[in-house]
Amino acid sequence: MSTLLVLGVVGFFAQFVDGALGMGYGATSASLLLTVGLTPALASASVHLAELGTNLASGVAHWRLGNVDRRLVLRLGVPGAVGAFLGATLLSHLATDAAAPVMGGVLFLLGAYILARFALRPPVIARATTSPHRRRFLVPLGFLGGVIDATGGGGWGPVSTTTLLSAGRTAPRTVVGSVDTSEFLVTASASIAFLVGLGTAGIHLGYVLVLLAGGVIAAPAAAWLVSRLPAPVLGSGVGGLIVVTNLRVLLDAVGASRDISQVAHLVVTAAWASLLTVAVMRQRFAVAARDPQRVKAINAS
Repeated sequence: MSTLLVLGVVGFFAQFVDGALGMGYGATSASLLLTVGLTPALASASVHLAELGTNLASGVAHWRLGNVDRRLVLRLGVPGAVGAFLGATLLSHLATDAAAPVMGGVLFLLGAYILARFALRPPVIARATTSPHRRRFLVPLGFLGGVIDATGGGGWGPVSTTTLLSAGRTAPRTVVGSVDTSEFLVTASASIAFLVGLGTAGIHLGYVLVLLAGGVIAAPAAAWLVSRLPAPVLGSGVGGLIVVTNLRVLLDAVGASRDISQVAHLVVTAAWASLLTVAVMRQRFAVAARDPQRVKAINAS
């Protein structure tokens, strides 16, 4: 019962982050499912099945708030679905011993990328609500994002959202809303591939439903807050959490001793805290530049 409660909270938190940043649900949820004993393939399959509902709820919420570019959704989502099917098929046929470090490594790198991206170089803010990018840019981006998403249990957002935000040509709320909506196609394709490759044996329906319930509750609030939260701080926090969670998997895979593992966790946690502090300070400076009186009021209190 305690595991289900934790998963429900994680599902809520992961979808809240995903709906606000356009990334984080799969990587966060898959990381936790690995820690409770699921194999990489079953963890990714469970996350993608839960995401069918959370993606739908998030997409509808973003659509109603005008955060979706339909052309971007199709140009990104269709090749993403193809990549996800191939990635899920590959993961389904990997031996468990080989898949665990592979998945842990993918998630660790995704977390490190999210952490560094939002702490050190926050995305450029643009205003256009229609993406100007062409198919020759979006098709390979979607395909790569789909492959990484299926093999890592998450990755669609870190690849697609950060790339589009980095280009600085589309409003963040449009990027996040469109990527979240297109993810439904990616998730459906990966889920089909996992069900074909694995069947339903070993998939914990309770885990799927609890993750789904938490995510569906969070989706509307996350869509509303997409343009109101300090993305650098939230992204830095989530990226560090994913890194720390998957560090243990990598250390176990290489047979690291307990002492080495403790030192590694201390070093990584200290680095995470430092980068999170940088993100917080950067946000305070940005607020000060826009509204000096507000910062004075905060400091006085």
